[in-house]
Amino acid sequence: MKKISVKGAIISNDDKWIYDLFEYESTCPKDITAELEGLTGEPVQVTINSGGGSVYDASEIYTELKDYPGNVEVRIVGLAASAASVIAMAGDTVRMSPTAEIMVHNAAMVAWGDHRDMDKASEMLKVTNKSIAAAYRQKSGMSEEDLLNLMNEETWMTAEAAKEKGLVDEIMFEDASVRMIASAPGALPQQVINKVRNDALKKPPTVTMDEIKNMLSQMKSEIINELKPKEEPAAEPGNQNLSTLFLQL
Repeated sequence: MKKISVKGAIISNDDKWIYDLFEYESTCPKDITAELEGLTGEPVQVTINSGGGSVYDASEIYTELKDYPGNVEVRIVGLAASAASVIAMAGDTVRMSPTAEIMVHNAAMVAWGDHRDMDKASEMLKVTNKSIAAAYRQKSGMSEEDLLNLMNEETWMTAEAAKEKGLVDEIMFEDASVRMIASAPGALPQQVINKVRNDALKKPPTVTMDEIKNMLSQMKSEIINELKPKEEPAAEPGNQNLSTLFLQL
């Protein structure tokens, strides 16, 4: 899997050398193009931690990732704000750390001129907002109106809120507890762990390896007998799950 980072400010290709000169973390379109060059469809993982930057350069990066023929997984590990949140929408699957955040807001610019220029600038920003909302809409299925309202309010979202809105597909690590429950039947019972710990503490600090092996073997036999249902016959020779667990100690 090819791993790509989108970190720092989202900037133009022309400004990249300046950021590099001052050793400022940044991402420009040619960074992504260079990473994708030569790939023939293998999976790509894009890790994002960026406060945003240039709308048009973010659009170029978004388009490059969307146009890539292979699967693109986006991981939001810190912040995906402003233009960086647009890039995040390029993922076939978007996963977000539970400690990360997404921020969406209206486009902004500096304008100069008379009232006609100001009117034109205002119209331009409204069009830009709609183009930004298009990326969110394609990913989430939300209406343009609802998305523009979120942008008007400069909305900050936790992973849970972003998932509820459909902007991300998964929250990283959220199924950890489920996996623990699912694996519980194959885990050592707590009484086994307690017995090993308590009995081990009773032994003198200097024992030979043979003595340790004999101790574990005896404990294993005792525990297996304790865990056997009284009404059932002894376990078949092929049932060696508990023995295997002890051999791995």
